[in-house]
Amino acid sequence: MGLVVFNQKGGVGKSTITCNLAAISAQQGLKTLVIDLDLQGNSTRYLLGEAAAQAGEGISGFFSQMLKYALRPTPIGDFVAETPFENLWVLPPGTDLEDLHGKLESRGKIYKLREAVDTLSEEYDRIYVDTPPALNFYTRSALIAASGCVIPFDCDEFSRQALYTLLSNVGEIKADHNEELEVKGIVVNQFQPRANLPQRLVSDMVAEGLPVLRTYLSSSVRVRESHDLARPLIYLDARHKLTQEYIALHDELHGAA
Repeated sequence: MGLVVFNQKGGVGKSTITCNLAAISAQQGLKTLVIDLDLQGNSTRYLLGEAAAQAGEGISGFFSQMLKYALRPTPIGDFVAETPFENLWVLPPGTDLEDLHGKLESRGKIYKLREAVDTLSEEYDRIYVDTPPALNFYTRSALIAASGCVIPFDCDEFSRQALYTLLSNVGEIKADHNEELEVKGIVVNQFQPRANLPQRLVSDMVAEGLPVLRTYLSSSVRVRESHDLARPLIYLDARHKLTQEYIALHDELHGAA
């Protein structure tokens, strides 16, 4: 099953982390898929650039089928779009996720994404899921469908306080719906080692026993450049410090030596 990147707070780097981890998996020769569940479609634009506008119905098309009986529904794989990068595909959000949300929730379709991910896992070696900044139907569906969850943290006191609620919510979903779900760790993002506040916050979290990953991601203008060019860092500047940090994070999450 997939790896979900999730935080209920916006602007913490979910899409950037999702796409850069996925790009590293693809660059290492693994057939990799990004599922973009955020109606803003940032992951899709990051991987496709201007072509994102022609990416098709995506996950909206798949979910639309859940609301009406179809003798032969379109397979989930038919909604996937190819990216310009070898071994890397994306399942875009489409245009109707917001309108579909309430209908899917009221009809109890919470396990449909899990069924889809199980099917996609037969074709892809790695699946990463980008989620909206809310614990809504789509995020719950993703956590039910996943084997692991990664939580970005942007070194802010409000973000730290929100972590406790977030971890509790993930624990509840694990207990009620998906016993395989594991918090892989908290990713410290945009870390500034010379600033006192980030150092103190992260040290306190480690001292509390929160599952902070060893690899911290630095703050760098190179990320904005990679967004503008629609090229994840491994393709833009493989030797850059931040790219190397992403490689270390990828290896830490996937158990590489």
